[in-house]
Amino acid sequence: MKKLIVIFSVLGIVFSAAATEPQVKKTVKPIALDKAGFTEKVFDYINESEWKYKGDKPAIIDFWAAWCGPCRQVAPALEELAAEYGEEIYVYKVNVDEETELARAFGVQSIPTILYVPMTGTPQGVLGAVPKSQLKKNVDTLLLNKGE
Repeated sequence: MKKLIVIFSVLGIVFSAAATEPQVKKTVKPIALDKAGFTEKVFDYINESEWKYKGDKPAIIDFWAAWCGPCRQVAPALEELAAEYGEEIYVYKVNVDEETELARAFGVQSIPTILYVPMTGTPQGVLGAVPKSQLKKNVDTLLLNKGE
């Protein structure tokens, strides 16, 4: 009888531990945008002359190219920010070699160009590779209105 009690006790511990296992957090990654995706999710620059953001949460838009060293340098930080901020912001990527018209429409002449898009107001751009700490600070202050 004691063996049976021990077996049920062990099974109870195993099943209760399995039931309380932490949920796996959904990994959020940067979203690649082409011209169609950009006009649908961000701004229809073809048919609209005045800026009006279409998104339902603030965004970072990274204008980049595969051959660009500084772009490759900042990419991991943007991936980390996408995961850290999860459902608070979008992190978009626009390959300027594949989307030349889109890059031209936004006056992108140097890469990486990071565009911070708040829910209201106009976007603000930053040129060049910046450290993750600066990207995070910009997200907090420019997009999420968190104090410094």
